[in-house]
Amino acid sequence: MLSSTLITTSTLTTSAVSAITTIGLAEVSMAAVLCLIVLLSVSWILSASKLWNKNLSHSLNLAILPLILTFLAIAAFNIITKI
Repeated sequence: MLSSTLITTSTLTTSAVSAITTIGLAEVSMAAVLCLIVLLSVSWILSASKLWNKNLSHSLNLAILPLILTFLAIAAFNIITKI
């Protein structure tokens, strides 16, 4: 039972890694950066409208902050691999 669970877990991990490799890190990075640009644009546009309130600000920041950290990680990875 334990060995079949370990094999299943190993198979799922390998499948997830191969799916990311198949899609490609560049495509995933591009999608993350595009989402960041869209959310920053929406935040900037809505901040000038009458719809802007504290809840909307917190909601957008909740989505933007992880994407900023992801962008910084992508930039650091690209700088490190170029050196």
